[in-house]
Amino acid sequence: MRAVVINPNALVGNNGGQRTARPTSRIKNMIIQTDHVDLPTQNGLMRTEILRPMADGKYPGLILFSEIFQITEPIRRTAAILAGHGFVVAVPEVYHEFLPAGKALAYDTAGAEQGNQIKTTKTIAGYDDDGRAALCFLKSHPACTGKLGVMGMCLGGHLAFRAAMNPDVRAGVCFYATDIHKRSLGKGMADDSLDRLKEIKGELLMIWGKQDPHVPREGRSLIYNAMTDAALNFSWHEFNGQHAFIRDEGPRYDAELAFKCYSLALELFKRKLGEGDLPAAESGAAKETKH
Repeated sequence: MRAVVINPNALVGNNGGQRTARPTSRIKNMIIQTDHVDLPTQNGLMRTEILRPMADGKYPGLILFSEIFQITEPIRRTAAILAGHGFVVAVPEVYHEFLPAGKALAYDTAGAEQGNQIKTTKTIAGYDDDGRAALCFLKSHPACTGKLGVMGMCLGGHLAFRAAMNPDVRAGVCFYATDIHKRSLGKGMADDSLDRLKEIKGELLMIWGKQDPHVPREGRSLIYNAMTDAALNFSWHEFNGQHAFIRDEGPRYDAELAFKCYSLALELFKRKLGEGDLPAAESGAAKETKH
């Protein structure tokens, strides 16, 4: 287990020209701890990294699904940002049955080719079982409140979309989710994600880059219309960004846009996984009357 400090030495304020350090209690809240577990799945053990606040207490849980490159340093930094805002974050290795535990693919042509090859070798059933295993583990984690959300990028965006079909998931954030519009995820390249839309009961935040060639305008329109026709609870944002614009490594990273999107995601998770924002039936609120 290791502790990760998110900017603990930041100095704030001004006192007669002297900068004042943050209070110790505030620094403690910005420290997270990391660990890993090997979760049993139908296709063997799945290495899963766990990041959470070091401060005692219970926090909502998030599953973060990675790109085709598995758990890279940019994915770890995204997980750290989420955990540092008060969440227990589980990051599973999406290709655990094909690669050694702890293996991440490089952000290069060879890594992309291998990741894409495995993407359509693994079965849809395998992806779904992995998602359920991670959700089940997180729900029973002693530091988790049992309120769950999901998030992912690229391949992970599609996996988060499918994981949101589990009834325990209250909120999901999907960054430029690939293959939904083409129904091309998994072995046989014939997934049923669009057919199962109505199984999603939580609120979704869908984020896209207009300059992303993997999900063109026609594909985004197809997904938007299908979600609207299914009467899902979702918000939709299209930005001037390329594929993987949130990945803080490489030429496509857009820092300003990334922070804007993190804010949107955190707002959703804090609202849906906190103590408020219950459905009307659960909260006991009276139905709106006609005027």
